[in-house]
Amino acid sequence: MVKIAIIVGSTRPNRKAPDVAKWVYEAARQRKDAEFEIVDIADFDLPVLDEPMPPSMGNYAHQHTKRWGAKVAGYDGYVFITPEYNHSIPGALKNAIDLIYHEWTNKAAAFVSYGSTGGVRAVEHMRGVMAELQIADVRAHVSLSLHTDFVNYAQFKPAATHDVQMKTLLDQLVTWSIAMRTVREEKARLAKAA
Repeated sequence: MVKIAIIVGSTRPNRKAPDVAKWVYEAARQRKDAEFEIVDIADFDLPVLDEPMPPSMGNYAHQHTKRWGAKVAGYDGYVFITPEYNHSIPGALKNAIDLIYHEWTNKAAAFVSYGSTGGVRAVEHMRGVMAELQIADVRAHVSLSLHTDFVNYAQFKPAATHDVQMKTLLDQLVTWSIAMRTVREEKARLAKAA
């Protein structure tokens, strides 16, 4: 069974991402084809990129990077929960992604975003980052509006229409997570044969 992390992508005080992540988790845990876990980057207290070597080298000097890398490596796919800050993703999320490399590669990702315009520009930026990390991102995307899915821009109350979108997103993500496991196995086989 594939394992999928629901990554809380904001560390900001009064953030809404944990509420969104819980909603995703409640939908996901009903499934029998994958295991899901909420992973909050705030719990890892990651400093701004402080590794002396490029992450693609896989030679991490700091314990916080090793701990984060070990956590990320344990999953076959990811649901990134991201708000939109200044037409992009939060710096804390980008930093958490940039700290490591191989732990992400040949896996699958999906996005649940929120903001005044639903966080769609943040997701467009995420898709470019995913391509560089060799992560296959699925087409389905759940976009939540601060105007209609949050009461007084604070209390998370998603519209019922998002339930269908969430099911489609999870269906695609689980399928791609299974497929990418095969890609990783073939890559390991070729490396061993070389």
